[in-house]
Amino acid sequence: MRALQYFLEEAFASLSHRWRPAIVSVVTIAAGLFVLGFFLLVNTNLQRLVSRWTDAAELAVYLRDDATQEQSDTVRTMIQSSGLAAEVHFASKDEARRQFSEDFPDLAPAAGSLERNPFPASYEVRLRTGADQAIDSLVLRVRELPGVADVRYDRQWLARLLAAIGVVRRLGLGLGILLGAAAALTVANVVRLALFARRDELDIMQLVGAPQIYIRGPFVMEGTLQGGLAAIVAVAGLGITFLALRATYLAPLAATINLSSVRFLPLDLCLWLIVGGMAVGCLGGLVATAGRA
Repeated sequence: MRALQYFLEEAFASLSHRWRPAIVSVVTIAAGLFVLGFFLLVNTNLQRLVSRWTDAAELAVYLRDDATQEQSDTVRTMIQSSGLAAEVHFASKDEARRQFSEDFPDLAPAAGSLERNPFPASYEVRLRTGADQAIDSLVLRVRELPGVADVRYDRQWLARLLAAIGVVRRLGLGLGILLGAAAALTVANVVRLALFARRDELDIMQLVGAPQIYIRGPFVMEGTLQGGLAAIVAVAGLGITFLALRATYLAPLAATINLSSVRFLPLDLCLWLIVGGMAVGCLGGLVATAGRA
């Protein structure tokens, strides 16, 4: 405990005397953690939204304009007998146009002025949970039925969105690793400046037989403090950026996106970012003091 207190006192004293290079180090680490945290923020919210959309995913079967009542009934029977549908709703052509006018009031006059109703009748199917494996087979069979114009399955584009999220995650991780390495090197250089400034004192300590941990410890602690401070700055910057983006871009979409599902990083991820920043700083301190061993 006494050694830890000594490390902290010496680290704070060193930072107060060489605060300009320390600021450069803190900003560099904070930039790397901010980029990594931003990608984590985007990734976690996209995954949350996709999960919510997947739970509410629907199957839409659009009928041809010349489809007979018998063909329409065949489509309904196949869907209901599959055991995958929690609810089946038939929307006529007039209902489809009315729904379009409600969803897009600015385009309603144009849709109403058309001589022929361009909107197809359809079956809107709310699927049961756990229907992922069997639904593809149902989609293929329904698509081949007479009178069916098209089949839209929400989970197909959701799967593509999940693949895009994976790319975003890997890109963020790669950038975070590169910026973390750059931050560790910056910390190492800042700590080397402190080592050079105190080289005579450290040589005397080494000559009188001071343990290596007392020689290297304050500089490793200095790097750790720089990393921890940078992580706090990065998390605070992420919070400000999130609130600004939420107010500027998400508020106008409140009618179509449930804002309650778009949230800041969980507390455990914030803590991991802070721990990661301290680890990067500690690594830089260890690299810088390796030559004193």
